[in-house]
Amino acid sequence: MTPRHFLTGTELSPQELDGLLGRAVALANEPLASRALEGRSVALVFAKPSTRTRVSFEVGIFELGGHAVVLRPGEMQLSRGEALRDTAQVLSRHVAAIAVRTASDADLAELAEYSRVPVINMLTDRHHPCQALADLLTLHEAFGRLRGIKLAYVGDGNNVARSLALLGSLAGLDVVVAAPDGYQLEADIVPPPGASGTITLTDDVREAVAGANVLYTDVWVSMGDEEDAERRLADLADYRVDDALLDLAAEGAYAMHDLPAHPGQEITAEVLYGERQLIWLQAENRRHAQKALLELLVTGQE
Repeated sequence: MTPRHFLTGTELSPQELDGLLGRAVALANEPLASRALEGRSVALVFAKPSTRTRVSFEVGIFELGGHAVVLRPGEMQLSRGEALRDTAQVLSRHVAAIAVRTASDADLAELAEYSRVPVINMLTDRHHPCQALADLLTLHEAFGRLRGIKLAYVGDGNNVARSLALLGSLAGLDVVVAAPDGYQLEADIVPPPGASGTITLTDDVREAVAGANVLYTDVWVSMGDEEDAERRLADLADYRVDDALLDLAAEGAYAMHDLPAHPGQEITAEVLYGERQLIWLQAENRRHAQKALLELLVTGQE
């Protein structure tokens, strides 16, 4: 059978996404209730540093009864020129799924093309769909629903913003991405088929946060952007999430951040460690959402 991959998140239908989030809630309430990976292994390939992704996947696989095989580039024959095609064919004869954290979306797609088991995007330059799943689970816990929730993403329109726009609109969110010229998502990004939510792009941060239930931000200097740090910090200075910006949003609005955070840059310490945020719940929910995803892809269970 052709495996189901999770590369951008838009491989899911709205109904599957809803079922996955419901299953994640159940797994959050009873973390050891499923043994879906009993006797199975999952390869975790890390070409980039990781804290939350590695811990949440490795612990989640253990809780599902499985074994995580953690692989880094210097430990694999990829570092000596072995083809991605060959790596995919070898790994997929030993493991139930392959999860990859890398820069290149093309490399991820090539692995998926030749893999006999599901390939999961743990992060690429263009997409971070596992983070979006955790964010949607967090929002559902906070508001009891997703449809009609307005999420304003402010700052650098990066892979996190793109995945939030795509998966958020698929789940029924109204997503507004506020970013200055040169940092915005591509103009032709649209909700996936079947989506009930919307995607709006703007450079006006005050317009974006008006009536928003959630203000979401991410680092301004991502991995690989260090040489441009000074320019990026200056260009994005007006997009900082602080208490004053939260005051412009809907009553009871929360701040969100996928971490790691840099207090004083994209978010203030007062918000990051205060009572008006869902940030640490997001970090926990990575594990629960990813366990539900592994169940769906590996066993077909929703």
